[in-house]
Order: sequence, then C-alpha cells, then structure tokens
Amino acid sequence: MRHHLLLRVITKLLVGPIILFALYVQFHGDYSPGGGFQAGVIFAVAFILFGIVFGLSKVKQVFPPWLVHKLAALGVLIYAGTGVYSLMLGATYLNYSAFTPDHPEHGQHWGILIVELGVGVTVAAVMVAIYYAFAARPPVISDEEW
Repeated sequence: MRHHLLLRVITKLLVGPIILFALYVQFHGDYSPGGGFQAGVIFAVAFILFGIVFGLSKVKQVFPPWLVHKLAALGVLIYAGTGVYSLMLGATYLNYSAFTPDHPEHGQHWGILIVELGVGVTVAAVMVAIYYAFAARPPVISDEEW
C-alpha cells in the first residue's frame, strides 16, 4: 500500500473531521436528525476507513479489539444503567423525569443524552467488531484467480 500516498494522506486528513462530525451528531441528536445510532455508525466509519487504507493490523493498533469489546459492553451498561437508576428513584424504567423531580424537562433532556450516548458507544463498537471479523477472514479466492 505504499504506492497510494495520496489516498493515505487524504485518509489521515478525513479521520479527524469524521470523528468530529460523529460527536456533533451524537450531542445534537435530540435537537436535529441524528442521535446515538447514526453517530455510532459515523464514528465507526472513521476507523473502518483507516483500516481499509492502512490495513487491519494498523487499525488494531489504534483501536485494539479488547477495547472494542469493552466499549460494546459499556454502552449497553450505560443504556441499561439509566433505566435501573430511574427505577431506583421510584419511577418506571427509563422514565427520565425522575432524575430532576423539580424540573422534569431537565431530567428528560439528561436522560435522552445519556441513553443516546450508550447507544452510540455500543453501535460504534459493534460496527468496528464486525469489520474486524470480516477483514480478518482469509480470502477464498486469490488475486490471480480473478
């Protein structure tokens, strides 16, 4: 892949803005189209693009598989933990109004942000894990057979 200098430079320039856009979609998803799922996919695209251009071993150095698996579990825990916390406050599961009883609208806002964060972390980690699984498979047909 050394002969694709332009592709490598453009990829390095794009990864940062892609991650920044994913963060924008994540934290403005309750005001505009987007949210955790879309942000998670966009975030994963940055690492998948990096892996396609630089190779699987390089992307695994940047985003190791053990971290991918831990983040997938963490995202589910954030989502479920938000619901359990609302149960502990005496409300129904995922009833965010219980977070701030004096201002239920604030609780709704914080609850949605936290749940969407959990969804985004989970989706990003699972998408990268799927990419790792497919990219690590040995090719069935060699390049010469095409």
